[in-house]
Amino acid sequence: MARRGGRKAPPSPLAQRDGVDPVRLRLPGGGGEPPTVAAYLLERYAGAVGAERVGAMLAEGRFVTADGGPVTAGTAYEAGAYVWFHRDAAPETAVPFEVRVVYRDERIVVADKPHFLATTPRGRHVTDTALARLRRDCGLPELSPAHRLDRLTAGLVLFVVRPGDRGAYQTLFRDRRVRKEYEAVAAYDPRVELPRTVRSRIVKERGRIAAWEEPGPPNAESRVELLERRGARGRYRLLPATGRTHQLRLHMSALGLPLLYDPVYPRVLPEPESEGGREDFTRPLQLLARVLEFTDPVTGRALRFDSARELAAWREAL
Repeated sequence: MARRGGRKAPPSPLAQRDGVDPVRLRLPGGGGEPPTVAAYLLERYAGAVGAERVGAMLAEGRFVTADGGPVTAGTAYEAGAYVWFHRDAAPETAVPFEVRVVYRDERIVVADKPHFLATTPRGRHVTDTALARLRRDCGLPELSPAHRLDRLTAGLVLFVVRPGDRGAYQTLFRDRRVRKEYEAVAAYDPRVELPRTVRSRIVKERGRIAAWEEPGPPNAESRVELLERRGARGRYRLLPATGRTHQLRLHMSALGLPLLYDPVYPRVLPEPESEGGREDFTRPLQLLARVLEFTDPVTGRALRFDSARELAAWREAL
């Protein structure tokens, strides 16, 4: 549990809802605080959801304090105190593919995630995520991811059952002690000499969809190998030595081999839902996290997991 100013946050008085944790909000200090919690909540969230909606949530007792009691109009503001609430769940288009559990023991769950399904709640994707589904379906309310896999990418994700073990497994990824192998389908170009190792400096800014490369010391490294060719398409093995956001997609695009059905590289396409449309589940990004391999930091066992999924564009190339 995170600490702020030496204080440990108390446990949430609100239970999960459909596998999704409540929002935990710490009331800031520093001077100029409003007299009541309600006034602060109105100031903070009125711009996002409207003062009327915040007022309705307060009237419904949706905001609660550490003792589980609702925030009322007279609840005094105390810097450093905590408030919890569940966000309103916006309508989501359900991803019509299952999450498969590849392995499970008392410490970890290895899941085989489908394309289009977010790993954790983020942005428009909150209730229908791999984490929420697994918490519900496996009866593991404290399950948490050891790393993340991009929403459009399918394949293996490691989850940790108990919060106390999470750090040990996250450290594996931080220290690059997990061998990750990806598979991709892109155009075949005989002019691109493979295999090769691509190194570059990748920059990604919050709020911008696409990352980009710029001059400077490399911070991203990927090994690219051609596995086989079928006509104008190639099937590639991608071995990332680092884990920058969109690294494999950007490196393949920079080679002139953008992944099939990539909506971001080399050109950012409008998101269907932002255009009033629906996501096209028939054209998944052709990228699959095929292999996870590591030594378990608790048991010392060497573990390897393989995805059973196939990339649709490769079958179509037959």
